[in-house]
Amino acid sequence: MAVPVAFFALFFAYPVTAIVGRGIKAEGDWQFGRIGEVLSRPDILDVLWFTTWQALASTALTLLIALPGAYVFARFDFPGKQVLRAVVTVPFVLPTVVVGTAFLALLGRGGLLDELWGVRLDTTVWAILLAHVFFNYAVVVRTVGGLWSQLDPRQEEAARVLGAGRFAAFRRVTLPALAPAVAAAALMVFLFTFTSFGVVQILGGPAYSTLEVEIYRQTAQLLDLPTAAVLTLVQFAAVGGILAVHAATVRRRERALKLVDPAQTSRRPRGVGQWALLGGVLLTALLLILLPLGVLVERSFDGPGSYGFGYYEALQSVGAGGSSTFLVPPLEAVGNSLRYALVATLIALVVGGLAAAALTRRAGRLVRGFDALLMLPLGVSAVTVGFGFLITLDKPPLDLRTSWILVPLAQALVGVPFVVRTMLPVLRAVDDRLREAAAVLGASPLRAWREVDLPLVRRAVLVAAGFAFAVSLGEFGATVFIARPDNPTLPVAVARLLGRSGELNYGQAMALSTILMLVCAVSLLLLERIRTDRSGEF
Repeated sequence: MAVPVAFFALFFAYPVTAIVGRGIKAEGDWQFGRIGEVLSRPDILDVLWFTTWQALASTALTLLIALPGAYVFARFDFPGKQVLRAVVTVPFVLPTVVVGTAFLALLGRGGLLDELWGVRLDTTVWAILLAHVFFNYAVVVRTVGGLWSQLDPRQEEAARVLGAGRFAAFRRVTLPALAPAVAAAALMVFLFTFTSFGVVQILGGPAYSTLEVEIYRQTAQLLDLPTAAVLTLVQFAAVGGILAVHAATVRRRERALKLVDPAQTSRRPRGVGQWALLGGVLLTALLLILLPLGVLVERSFDGPGSYGFGYYEALQSVGAGGSSTFLVPPLEAVGNSLRYALVATLIALVVGGLAAAALTRRAGRLVRGFDALLMLPLGVSAVTVGFGFLITLDKPPLDLRTSWILVPLAQALVGVPFVVRTMLPVLRAVDDRLREAAAVLGASPLRAWREVDLPLVRRAVLVAAGFAFAVSLGEFGATVFIARPDNPTLPVAVARLLGRSGELNYGQAMALSTILMLVCAVSLLLLERIRTDRSGEF
C-alpha cells in the first residue's frame, strides 16, 4: 500500500487540503464562520438547489428510459446484440466536452432542431437532462442488465403458475432481487450528475450552474477562494455520503443472490409485445445515442457552402480564419492527448494495480477504508484538484508547474479507481493456495506474482488499461487549469474553440470532437473484445 498511499497523499489529499485551507484560513486562523456565511447566500443556495434537483431528475429520467434496455439486453438474444452493447456504452467513455458538443450540434443555435423546426433547447434544463441520460444510459443498462441476465427466470415463472399476474410476479419476485443493482446504478448516476461540469458549462449557459461549475467560476473567474473552498467541502461531504451508501448497497448485492449462467436466461423475443419492446429499445438507442453522435459528425463536414474536410484542414494551421485561439495548430492537441493519456494509463496501472493487490489481502478496517478513499477522485471537484496542483506543486523538489508530467498525474487520479474496480474482483478470485504452493517451491513473492497472478489477471489488466486510457483522454476539469497554452489536450482545445464566436471555430470544435469520439470508440470496441466479465458489468 505504500506507493498508492504516497501517490494519493501527494497528488490528491495535499492539493485539495491546501486549496481548501487557503480558502477558509486568514492570517493564520481558521475562519469556519465563512462556511455559514457562504451557505446563507441566496445565489449559493440556488446553486445547491439546482445541483441537487437536476441530479435527482437526471437519475429518475435515466432509470425510466434505461431499465427497458437493461431487460432487453438481459433476456433477449437478437442479431447485433454485442455491437449494440458496445454502441450504448460509447457515451460513458466519451469526454463530457464531446457530449456537450454533440447536443449543442443537435439542440443549439444552427443545430438540427433549429434548422428543421426553429426550436432551440440549449441554455435550457432539458438539454442538460437529455445529455445526462445520454451519458449515463449505459451505467443502468450494464449494471442492472448484468445482474438481470443472471437471475433465474424460473422463480418468476413459478409465481405466474401460482396465479400471480405478470406485473405482480415482477414486483414481488424480480424487483426485490434487482433492487440492490438498481440502487447501485441510481447512486452512480446521481454521483456523476451531481458533479457534472462539462455538460452544464456548455449546454446550460450562465443561467444554470452546478457545484462543480460554480467552483470553477469562483476560482478561475472571480478568484474567490473562500467561496470555492466552502463549496468544495460541501461537495466532498455529499460525495462521501453517496459513496458510503453505494458501498453498503454493493455489499448487500454480493451477499443476497444466487446467480445462474447468463446463457441460460437469454432467448429470442416471442410475441408481439416482446418484439415491440425490442423495437422500442432500438429506437431509443437510435434517437438518444446515435442521432447526437451522427449530427456531431455531420456538422464537422458541413463547411461553408458545401460538405468537405475544410474544418479538418483548418486544424493544421495556427490562426486559421483570423483566429488566435491557439499558439500551435489545434491538430497538435491530438498528439498531446494521446501522449498524456498513455503516460497517465501507465501511472494508473502501477498505482491501481498495487492498490488492488493490497486490497486482496484481508488486513482489517485500514484496507477497507483505503478501498473507499480510492473512489473519491471520481466525485471530488476536479477543478479544485487542478487549481491545487498549481498552488502546491510549485516549490523544489516538486516544482512541476512547467513540467509536462503534471497533466498525466491529474489524469491518472481519475484512472486509478477504474483500474482498481476492474482488477480487484479478478485478483480476489485467485486461489491463495496457488501462491502458497509457489512459495513452498521456493518462489519469491515477486516471482509468485509474475508466475501465478499475472497470467490469470492479464486480460483484466488490458481491460483496466483501456478504461484508464479512455477516461484520461477525456479528463477536462483539472486539465483545463494545468494544460499549457502550447500543449493543449483535445477536451481543452474543444472548450477553447466553443468559447469563441465564429463559424470556423465552431466547425473546428465539431471536427476535434469527432476525432476524440472516434479514439474513445475504438478503445471501447477493443475492450469489448478482451473483457473478462461475461455478465457485462463495468
